[in-house]
Amino acid sequence: MQVELCRSYSFAAAHYLPHAPEGHKCRRLHGHSYQLDVAVRGEVDADTGWLLDYAHIDTIVEPVLAELDHQTLNDVPGLENATSEVLCGWLWRRLHAPLAGLHRISVAETHGAVCHFYGQD
Repeated sequence: MQVELCRSYSFAAAHYLPHAPEGHKCRRLHGHSYQLDVAVRGEVDADTGWLLDYAHIDTIVEPVLAELDHQTLNDVPGLENATSEVLCGWLWRRLHAPLAGLHRISVAETHGAVCHFYGQD
């Protein structure tokens, strides 16, 4: 049986978008309470009855989020232009190898503004 598990995390950070048009509000430093969703797909193990333990996802994701939480994202190497799209790619590159079956990274800056990233083939 194929399933998708999704684990949600929150972190707070500031950023600015240096490539936004002059006068755009996002060009100025501002902050968000971000929500990160990490989705993993795979086959359910017949013995355990689960794909993997949610705690396993936590052990991989939480140290990466600690690098972002209460930081100015633009100061993090690779996030100099810290758009949601760039942040999704940065997170994918950090989580893809250690988290087998990673299917999707979603980053929400606000309740109505979400970026979904499905990696690269």
